[in-house]
Amino acid sequence: MSVFFDEKLNPKQLSPQTLAFMGDTVYDLLIRELLINEANRPVGRLNREKVKYVNCEAQAESAAFIMDELSEEETAVYKRGRNAFTKNTPKNLSVAAYHSATGLEALFGYLYLSGQNDRIKELFSKCVEALNNT
Repeated sequence: MSVFFDEKLNPKQLSPQTLAFMGDTVYDLLIRELLINEANRPVGRLNREKVKYVNCEAQAESAAFIMDELSEEETAVYKRGRNAFTKNTPKNLSVAAYHSATGLEALFGYLYLSGQNDRIKELFSKCVEALNNT
């Protein structure tokens, strides 16, 4: 996974919401790739399976599972995302889970934008392990 644009971007200077915006897509793309690698299925079924992994509760569980694996820098990025002010949270969801999921997305956005693909793969495999054990 590599960036398409050559502009030198410093992810440390981006807001946590911007990192989460990117990380949401990165995480979603990884889940989609995982699912199509498992089996060729109808798109409706793929979407139903994807939602099991790409939602606030599942992402919050994944974040909790990988916390001990994070470096100081990664923990700081996660916390910036988790603690970021948001105007709205989805209805019928735990605010804590929403913020934790945002932290995970910010982390994945940061890793992607800083070109740390091997680290993304490592942490993503831990996230999948966490979700498959629940």
